Amino acid sequence: MKTSAFTLVAALALLAACQPASRHTTVTGTLTGVESDTLLATYFPVSDLQRRQAKTDTLVLQQGSFNLALDADSIPLEVYLRPLPGNENSPATMKHIGVVAFPGQTVKVEGSLDDYQVTGNEFHKAYQAVKQQRAPYEAQLNAIAQAAMQMQQDGSMTEERMDSLQKLYRPAYESLLNVQKEYIGQHLDEDVSVYLLSNLGSETALEMLPKLDEKAKSGSMSALYKAMEQALEEVKAREEAKKKVSEGAEAPDFTLKDLQGNDLSLSSLRGKYVVLDFWGSWCGWCIKGIPDMKKYYAKYKDRMEILGIDCRDTEEKWKEAVKKYELPWLHVRNAEESDVTVLYAIEGYPTKIVIDPQGKIAKVVVGEDPAFYEYLDKLFK
Repeated sequence: MKTSAFTLVAALALLAACQPASRHTTVTGTLTGVESDTLLATYFPVSDLQRRQAKTDTLVLQQGSFNLALDADSIPLEVYLRPLPGNENSPATMKHIGVVAFPGQTVKVEGSLDDYQVTGNEFHKAYQAVKQQRAPYEAQLNAIAQAAMQMQQDGSMTEERMDSLQKLYRPAYESLLNVQKEYIGQHLDEDVSVYLLSNLGSETALEMLPKLDEKAKSGSMSALYKAMEQALEEVKAREEAKKKVSEGAEAPDFTLKDLQGNDLSLSSLRGKYVVLDFWGSWCGWCIKGIPDMKKYYAKYKDRMEILGIDCRDTEEKWKEAVKKYELPWLHVRNAEESDVTVLYAIEGYPTKIVIDPQGKIAKVVVGEDPAFYEYLDKLFK
């Protein structure tokens, strides 16, 4: 009996010892010149281009030192650090540190918010080299941005001064872009090239993404590469949709889930005017326009239907917003697997699309614009 018990304990101990150690992704370092004793850390997978999975933590700065331990995943994390508290709009508070943290590894940050070094693996070494090349152009752009902000705050901004600042901004921006494009072109097999490309806009990505070597595509930034590839396919699809989504064209049909989880198709509403309202609870202008939307729905609901299409919200936040603002019209939630925003080439929120009783697009209005309500009054007078 004693032998059996001892054997069982020994087996359990051996089993525990054989379990893989819990690995953490760590960002640590020491910062100088930071008056605050707290850092705000925002982090998300590098493949999350829309930052929908972003999380935040607060870190204590002890004599300038900090340590952020994150659960290790299979995808590198993009991490941003900035001091708190303070005036959210002050130049000092707007400064931040950005690093890429790799699963199960430690990345170290040393320096100030204006001038810091990041050490870790070969990726960080390569990125530091690019960062040094970018530095003079980023300094120019920051100086221009701060000058513009100061003029806006003290009321001295004029159209002439804005034109002058833009003339200074464009060549500095082009130089910054070219430095990074040149690096990517000379290092098509590096992970850092994938990362750089993700921050250079769709036009540059469309040009250079297909040129990357297989090593870069399948390396540590493979998830980011796939996300960019998918995003560019959406860009192409939106461009194609723009050609079809115009006044007088047939409105593309779709089916999405309503608040009760039932299918609701656009075609089922044919026979009266329908306003497709692309919105989200996160969209300030969408929320600001709700009182007018309610007013016009009450005024014309016998002749039109509003179909709210919630975008970029979780199901919970969508339902909470509909309840909170007491929105009386029909509602569906956009789904990533059948993205209606691509189908209708949506580029801004809110976007309102009026569809006539025959199923053709009658009017497209981007933004919270009085022109939309003027159009309804003219349409239904």
